[in-house]
Amino acid sequence: MNNFNLHTPTRILFGQGAISDLRAQIPADARVLITWGGGSVKSTGVLDQVFSALDGLEVLEFGGIEPNPSYETLMKAVDIARREQVTFLLAVGGGSVLDGTKFIAAAAHYPQDIDPWNILETSGSEINSAIPMGSVLTLPATGSESNKGAVISRRATGDKQAFHSPFVQPLFAVLDPVYTYTLPPRQVANGVVDAFVHTVEQYVTYPVNGKIQDRFAEGILLTLIEDGPKALRDPENYDVRANVMWAATQALNGLIGAGVPQDWATHMLGHELTAMHGLDHAQTLAIVLPALWNEKRDTKREKLLQYGERVWGITSGSEEERIDAAIAATRNFFEQMGAPTSLSAYNLDGSSIPALIAKLEEHGMTALGEHKDITLDVSRRIYEAAI
Repeated sequence: MNNFNLHTPTRILFGQGAISDLRAQIPADARVLITWGGGSVKSTGVLDQVFSALDGLEVLEFGGIEPNPSYETLMKAVDIARREQVTFLLAVGGGSVLDGTKFIAAAAHYPQDIDPWNILETSGSEINSAIPMGSVLTLPATGSESNKGAVISRRATGDKQAFHSPFVQPLFAVLDPVYTYTLPPRQVANGVVDAFVHTVEQYVTYPVNGKIQDRFAEGILLTLIEDGPKALRDPENYDVRANVMWAATQALNGLIGAGVPQDWATHMLGHELTAMHGLDHAQTLAIVLPALWNEKRDTKREKLLQYGERVWGITSGSEEERIDAAIAATRNFFEQMGAPTSLSAYNLDGSSIPALIAKLEEHGMTALGEHKDITLDVSRRIYEAAI
């Protein structure tokens, strides 16, 4: 196991009615800006519950943060936060709202003579302060509620980039599984696939004898395989929703990635597909992952075999046959969840691959993966294999 420095400071308020503890998490003199997305938090009554919980505080709101949150939209909220001297941000929604709110938190404190897009260009390394924030989660998927990362898009340039900073780590997250009952099937599927791929990005690499991390990761994967389809069939099953919600948080709160090698190439290739073609984040992950694993089957051999045995029960056949079966089982699971695993399923014929490779190069994504051996040529082969 490798050395690590793990700090997971986000307080989790989990369970039905957890919003009753929301008010106690926010300073009494706070000027709060509530951020939200497309309106479902209004139609489901979640936003009304939040306002009721914050009764007595100075509260503003900013809605309309889109999936794959855009710099252009978020800068409008930054202007509000600066002008109104907001001292606390509360994200109400899923990962996109959370990611966008992290950007707002950092950009509001950023030097006003520097374009805040620099936060993305420098991966967050130049953030020195941010507005404190918390969240009320309605879509379990990204784990953004308890980590320090975010991904932001810029429509004007067709870019999608990530940043990380401890200054934007949420102070708390309200996780009520009941809030997920009304999610459309597509969002349920996306959430399960996203959490699944987050997990394997930190697990299917190479062995370092991180037994605890491996077994935690395998437990998350088994839970998602077991309860993901149930969440589609029985959307108001509280226990199922609770386990999916907690699995998504655990997949990317730092725990299973501590002391082990991490990949993230699937995410980097997926980001370019989203930026160029508008596909959902999880849809791109389902497309890229099987092709990437097949391409890197030799360097990932030991962990692919372990994954196949421990997660899918694959124990017979040659090593090559077992790896084939593990990749096929993964592909079938994504398809079962309603996430196609090929570009052609979205009427993409591969003609944009040269442009995708050019974007990877522009963004410095020329040596990806746990071994930094996924070059632009390898990325090209992965995209081609995903057609």
